[in-house]
This record gives sequence, structure tokens and C-alpha cells, in this order.
Amino acid sequence: MVQRKRAFTLVELLVVIAIIGVLVALLLPAVQSAREAARRTQCTNNLRQIGIAIHNYNDTWQALPPGCYHGVFGTWMLHILPYMEQKNLHAQYVNSGGIHTFRSGGIRYGGAQNLPVTRTHLPAFTCPSDVKNDTTKSQYNGVTSHNYVANYGNTTRGRLSPVGTTSAGAPNQFGGAPFIEVIHYQTADATYYSYINFDQNFKASTRMPEITDGTSNTLAISETIKGHQGDLRGFAWWGGGAHFETLRTPNTSTPDSLESSSYCVTANRLNPPCVGRSANNEESITARSRHPNGVQAVMCDASTRFFSNNVALDTWRGLGSAAGGETLGDY
Repeated sequence: MVQRKRAFTLVELLVVIAIIGVLVALLLPAVQSAREAARRTQCTNNLRQIGIAIHNYNDTWQALPPGCYHGVFGTWMLHILPYMEQKNLHAQYVNSGGIHTFRSGGIRYGGAQNLPVTRTHLPAFTCPSDVKNDTTKSQYNGVTSHNYVANYGNTTRGRLSPVGTTSAGAPNQFGGAPFIEVIHYQTADATYYSYINFDQNFKASTRMPEITDGTSNTLAISETIKGHQGDLRGFAWWGGGAHFETLRTPNTSTPDSLESSSYCVTANRLNPPCVGRSANNEESITARSRHPNGVQAVMCDASTRFFSNNVALDTWRGLGSAAGGETLGDY
């Protein structure tokens, strides 16, 4: 009698491989979903920390931090560093704000004295769901980009009004904003900054009582997608990269209008759509994220929420205004 050795046939091996392949195909989306949930949770925690830091700043100075000073002398992100366990980093920054810094020849975010600060990548201002861009550093002298931007209201960076129309066809009027860009209009370059709606009273920031729509109904900070290869979205040490508006709903396919077309890099597929600003399309940047179906934001009461890409436009604009008096729909 000849004893035969038992072995798998080729067909049996192929069946086993096919079953394993099916199981992997079923499991992989679940693993990816779990990882994204963890990243989203980290992003939520970042926003909550930022919201608390803004309130601690307000408790100290009786006002919200300025959106930025003259675009180049310190943004909201710099001003809340002491309340984000980065007091030493903040202390290194020279001329961290002040309405007269431009007139006195202040040092910009890219100045040699400030580069040790602005070249620092801060995990607390970074959403792990976003794609790393050039190891988080821009082509602008190594200054870093981050993922959170301040709410400048429901129209444009320059607070123009009206801009666009409501769903009923009425003019979309500027309704105030929790963050303000401060420029000393008598000393600024009148040509370059002509699009800014200067605050004639030199108002440096918004106070909590001025948010008459309610702090729980007003956006404070939202997410943004960091730009690649010279695209300056998320370049939040600088005024033009530190803001968003609710003129358009989250993650819209409509291009963002940036301060200059040179800051808009459409050749890189990772960058959201954009154009340079024009007389008929002033600077306005949309809240964006790489989370599926929407963006996260922290409100002016420091609570965090997830907003769907399908949120009603009128509601989204109402959430962007601080004193517009809108009646909000479901969100």
C-alpha cells in the first residue's frame, strides 16, 4: 500500500486567499473609520483648548483677542499662547501686537527676532486629519502653517456690506464679528490696504457683551486646510491666513478669494479651489476640513460642534455674525 501525503489543492488555497481578501476589505474601512474618529476627537480637544484659552484671555483683558494687528504684527493665535501653556514662546515674540506697531517700525512675524517663534510647529493648533504639508513648514522662510482660523463675520475679511444675497434674495448685510483686524488707517499703505474697512474708532477687539446674538450662537474658531507649495491658507501667524468668513458654507466647491493670486496655488491637487481677490470678489475664505461631510468649530461660549457641509446658508451666515439678530434654523 502506498501512503499518500495530505495537502491543500490550488483551488483550496485560492478560496482561502479570496476569503481573507474579503475579510480585509470589510475590516479596512472600519479601521480607517476608527482612526478618523480618533483624529477627529483630537481635533475637538484642540478646539476646546483654544476656546478655553480665548475665555482666559477675555478674563484677563476684558475683551477677545484681536484677529490680527495690521496683518503682520501678531494674530489671535499669538495672543492666546500664554493660555495654551506656551507662555515662554509668547515672551520671545517681539512686538506681539499694539495699534501703533506699524508706525513705530514694528517687527513682523517673519523678522529675524520672531522666526524662532513662527517657525515652531504647535500640535495644539494642528488637526491630525489634515495632510502634512512640506513637514508643516511653508516656503516662506520656514514659517509654519496650522489648522485653525478666527471668525471675521458673514461677509469678507474687510467687513464689507452687503455681500451676496440671502435665500430670499435680500442683501447679505455684515452683522458684526467676534474677531477684528486692527489697522491704523492714518499710517497704513493706502493703496495696499484700500480694501480694508478701517475701524475709525481704532477699536482693537470685540467685547463679550457685544456678541448680542449669544455666545452659544456665534462661531469663534473653525478649521481650515493647510495650503501646499506656497498656498497660504492656514498660514496663521499672518493676518491673511488667520481668518475665515461664513459667506459660503463649509467645504464649498466655490473658490476661496485670497488676498493675492500669488498666494493661491491651484496646480497642487491637495489645495482647495481659490482665486485672487478682485473688485467684485473681495477676500473671503471658507471653513474647510478633511473630516468626512463637514467641519468642526468652537463657539464663543467655548463649546465645540460639528457642522455639516449641508448646513443652510442663511443659518451658517447667522452663526458667523456676532450681532446680526438673525433667527437661526436647525444646525
